[in-house]
Amino acid sequence: MLSPNSLLCKEDLGSLACEDEEILVYENDDDYIQTLLDKEIRDGVSQMQDLLRNSWIQRGRLEGIDYILRKREVLGFGVQTAYASVAYLDRFLSIRSIDAEQSWAMRLLAMACLSLAAKMEEIRVPALSEFCVEDYNFESSVIQRMELLVLNALGWKMGSLTPFSFTTFFTSKFCDNNSPPKNWLSRVKEVILTSVRDAKIMCHRQSVISAAATLFVVDQELTKDALHLKIGCLTPPHSFNSDSIISCYNSFQEMEIERLNVGKGIESPVLSPIQFQAYGSSSANPLKRTRLVFDQMDESSNVDEKKKPKP
Repeated sequence: MLSPNSLLCKEDLGSLACEDEEILVYENDDDYIQTLLDKEIRDGVSQMQDLLRNSWIQRGRLEGIDYILRKREVLGFGVQTAYASVAYLDRFLSIRSIDAEQSWAMRLLAMACLSLAAKMEEIRVPALSEFCVEDYNFESSVIQRMELLVLNALGWKMGSLTPFSFTTFFTSKFCDNNSPPKNWLSRVKEVILTSVRDAKIMCHRQSVISAAATLFVVDQELTKDALHLKIGCLTPPHSFNSDSIISCYNSFQEMEIERLNVGKGIESPVLSPIQFQAYGSSSANPLKRTRLVFDQMDESSNVDEKKKPKP
């Protein structure tokens, strides 16, 4: 069991990657892409299917993501930082549970995930006080404790791959004449970042999300045959699952339709548990989650008592 003292950590955590974890830099080389795909298999995917059948977790996750995306713009963080934050959030929620009456805990978790991602991705990391918002004003020591709780839950493995590791590779494969427009990568990155709210998309592997996002930027109305044709040019062919990429591409289409509907004032229905079961990795077994008990975190310094929700 974690004690309050064991949850203390310094604000300048430095490198959070394990010592034996290789820092990967993208190269447009098929052999190197295969090493990325091998690492992706070892990393696995977040077991979110069972998790997101809980309506409170769905709402709390979206609230946390909204905080991450808003704060990312305020602090000037890159898209990689925001995406990594959501990945940490999803991985944590697949292991630990948060009760609905502890809604403030989801914001604290989002703040800790964003801070950790910044320490991994950004050159300059703001003081923890800059991550606070008016809704909840946590003390820096509390955010530090949550950081360490996240690190322990994720096994200190913070250098996982993201879809951005593959974007240049897929752009070179899918773009006609290998001559993408100047804003090509930025458009792909924007599509990927926008997709973090969609749990169906986040259930896919990072390479699948990257491939589908790139194809979506190429053409938002590709037919199934056209998709198979483009995916068929990938090498090594056995490393890419056409059905998964097409399924993810279809999710991007649905996301765009929903965005357009929202712009027209049409409210989209919430994904039901039965609908959600159709997505994600069919071979993955849901992980058993342990309940997150915040009584272990010295409640006297958790959050401004005036703003802490009453049970």
